[in-house]
Amino acid sequence: MATGQGSAGNVIAALCSFFVPGLGQLLQGRVLSAILWFLGACIAFVVTWLLTLSLLPFGWFVVSVFACINAALYRRPPG
Repeated sequence: MATGQGSAGNVIAALCSFFVPGLGQLLQGRVLSAILWFLGACIAFVVTWLLTLSLLPFGWFVVSVFACINAALYRRPPG
């Protein structure tokens, strides 16, 4: 998969990360980053739920936006 900013691979990874934080990073081969984004989204969801006592996934949404941006801007190191 091409891995420059704006490449088709990064666009697909960004879309995947928007729906499931970390999935795009996993597609890019960044396993640790994928796990951390997913755990961050889960923690944000729980904190949001505890503070608001509703199932509005606002925390999950915020983390997913940042994971999406992270996947879209990723550049594979040369080599």
